[in-house]
Amino acid sequence: MCGIVGYVGTQQAAPLLIEGLGRLEHRGYDSAGVAVLGTRMQVVKKAGRVQDLVEALPKRISGRLGVGHTRWATHGPASDVNAHPHTDAAGTVAVVHNGIIDNAAALRQRLVAAEVELVSDTDTEVIAHLVAASAADTLEGKIVDALTQVEGTYGLAVVHADFPDRIVAARNGSPLLIGVGEKEMYLASDLAALVRHTTTVAHLDDGELATITATGFTTFRQDLTRTATAAAAVEIDPSAYEYGGEEAGEGPRMYWEILEQPASIERTLRGRLDERFGTAHLGGLNLDPRELRAIRRVKILGCGSAYYVGQMGAGLVEELARVPADAEPASEFRYRNPIIEPDTLYVAVSQSGETIDTLLAVEEIKRKGGRVIGLVNVVGSAIARACDGGIYLHAGPEIAVASTKALTTMYVGFALLALQLGRVRDLSVADGKRLVAALQALPAQIEEIVKREGELTEVAGTLAEATSMFFVGRVRGYPVAREGAQKLKEITYRHAEAYQTSELKHGPLALISEEVPTVAIVPDDELTERNVAALHEIAARGGPLVVVTHPEVDLGDVRAARIDVPKSEAELDPILLTIPLQLLAYHAAATLGLDVDKPRNLAKSVTVE
Repeated sequence: MCGIVGYVGTQQAAPLLIEGLGRLEHRGYDSAGVAVLGTRMQVVKKAGRVQDLVEALPKRISGRLGVGHTRWATHGPASDVNAHPHTDAAGTVAVVHNGIIDNAAALRQRLVAAEVELVSDTDTEVIAHLVAASAADTLEGKIVDALTQVEGTYGLAVVHADFPDRIVAARNGSPLLIGVGEKEMYLASDLAALVRHTTTVAHLDDGELATITATGFTTFRQDLTRTATAAAAVEIDPSAYEYGGEEAGEGPRMYWEILEQPASIERTLRGRLDERFGTAHLGGLNLDPRELRAIRRVKILGCGSAYYVGQMGAGLVEELARVPADAEPASEFRYRNPIIEPDTLYVAVSQSGETIDTLLAVEEIKRKGGRVIGLVNVVGSAIARACDGGIYLHAGPEIAVASTKALTTMYVGFALLALQLGRVRDLSVADGKRLVAALQALPAQIEEIVKREGELTEVAGTLAEATSMFFVGRVRGYPVAREGAQKLKEITYRHAEAYQTSELKHGPLALISEEVPTVAIVPDDELTERNVAALHEIAARGGPLVVVTHPEVDLGDVRAARIDVPKSEAELDPILLTIPLQLLAYHAAATLGLDVDKPRNLAKSVTVE
């Protein structure tokens, strides 16, 4: 979603800000801008891509301090005037902001009544005017005055012409981190923006502010009392954040992230499997065997693809551990005043670890005394720090908006959790060893699927011609179908809807026609016959079929484009059935000539409700 970058030091700020914004493009945005403070404040902003901003920059934009922003529209359309940074009338204050100011309308009315001219439709502009109007002597005091009037979520950075040595940042619900350099400091909403220059970072907590100068930073609360936030080195390879290049190859990042999945899964599994006892070791859970046995229910919370893989994970936990488990959209969880049970293990799932809906759900659970663990990819992220323990995915940076390798490593993370829960209960050593072997075989099996990519290209082209389609599956196959539909609609802009195969005859079958294809998930399991019978019902009504299945499955005389995947253990089949759906979506979008890495209207990290 929106991205923030800031710099103060000995170098010219503008090139560093532009570079940082370029590294935040994967978050999703519709405009970009910078404010550079030298002998005067210079603000340049432009609707469109970062390259449009570059072309709009004056030849001379000088200053060693500045902030930049990529905006994802919430209040007002994408336009030059609505782009960040926002300033006061005199151009003395410049503000960049991620989040939503809930009482923006009331604040705007108050400012208009005070004869302040507002030039944009945004909620952020009010902050610039509130800061400018403060009578406090320090920039920190001015910002605190402004924030006491604000309700909502924010990650923001402010520069002021009267305080040319500093950036002041504040966080409440939207991530910010400070990067420590040699006589220079960085600010960003995402590690990707600054990792090329430093991997020593400090994460701001909610309710915390920071003063950032070229020589260091201090953190404090709104009452101006100091906090003890310190910087620490992050173990990450900066080259992993490079777009394309030697590490990933040239072309769309989503494609290379699909190909990286065998290696990503190997990293997720490394050091966590016990072949001798047929179990998993997840020390990061901070739960001993007695505490694991005391768990009576597992509740999984995620958004989008994380929710769908959570449904897959819930099925795994029930099958292997025989513990009731279900998944729920994190975005709805806290609004229904949930009952938090002491013997329930809550699992928060997020690639970025910053998804605001999931983070707020975690905070609700903690507020009511529940135990929650995180399944996240980004080390040190807000969700990871808020949870009681967790499982880091080690998928490596995922840049494309549509999740692929993070999703598959989430599934593997759930498999490890279910295996450990199962082995402290009634899952036998033999079954444990069977699953350990199957997990170890996954990377090679995914490589086998990817090698047959050429077979999928023609099928993907046919799907691209349709404007609407179904994805169907049963039990283990249903969340696979949901994820397949999600992936296709995200990057092709085609309508795709997922149903349980058994539900077709209860309404959706009325929409089956020659123009509406169905992608069916048909694993070789106890429901194969019922699934094949449903294929006959679709075919009888002229519906084109694409069937993702196993080589052993006999489809009879059903006419369909068939995609076979290697057979794993039944509990792990969903992960392999998912891979062809990623490739189908990718090639369909490529056929349509679309930007698969940065689909319209979407963002990688959803940091506003």
